[in-house]
Amino acid sequence: MHTEKVVDFIVNWLKEYAKNEKMNGFVIGISGGIDSAVTSTLCAKTGLPTLCVEMPIHQAENQISRGKEHIKQLKRKFPNVSAAKFDLTTVFEDFKNQDTNPKDVNTLDISLANTRARLRMTALYYYAGLKKYLVAGTGNKVEDFGIGFYTKYGDGGVDLSPIADLMKSEVYALGILLGVPNTIQSAAPTDGLFGDNRTDEDQIGASYDELEWAMKMKEQGKTSNDFKNREKIVFDLFLRLNIINQHKMIPIPICKIPQNLIKFRS
Repeated sequence: MHTEKVVDFIVNWLKEYAKNEKMNGFVIGISGGIDSAVTSTLCAKTGLPTLCVEMPIHQAENQISRGKEHIKQLKRKFPNVSAAKFDLTTVFEDFKNQDTNPKDVNTLDISLANTRARLRMTALYYYAGLKKYLVAGTGNKVEDFGIGFYTKYGDGGVDLSPIADLMKSEVYALGILLGVPNTIQSAAPTDGLFGDNRTDEDQIGASYDELEWAMKMKEQGKTSNDFKNREKIVFDLFLRLNIINQHKMIPIPICKIPQNLIKFRS
């Protein structure tokens, strides 16, 4: 990958999109992870106003400190970068307390995790509306188009996706070039939606390197019968997640009404 040229291409793409849409700048949620760090740096490099928003909800201290370190570095490098903190912990707790009915613990955990992501999306669009900014997505290619590892209308609710055509390893390559703090580059990827120490790999069952491999194998037309042992396990896992999460990756189904049932439509 021509890393420097990719950076320049994305930065120019961001500038042109904002200009064509007559928007003033960008707002990004900062998680303390590599994807949000790279995305926010790319937005900052456009020279347009870039707002980095911390949105903790019972967040682990190491995630908070990494996010703060990154924002501090960005503000030092780019005068167009500003920051805001929107602590959503109380909002989240109030939300939980509204429902007192008995719940299935298995569905409750994932539902609350998705609720965290959707509360954050709402906060980002609040700032975007105030300032006429675009909400920049932080999903990479494996997450967005491989296994659908994001929340529909949560971190998937964005205006544009600067790094969604990059594999996770390529995002890390950009992070090195862009000078993302080492604490972020070396941290195990996590969505931070469960209030514990589980990583993305813990949730998914495979590393991003393995998932990238599986995605490439699928694109080459390989099938499960082509592999054995760990490779077969990973490939089957990728296929299963790719299938069950298609509802996130395809347009919303629309019920098309037959013309003969609508009398007055021309």
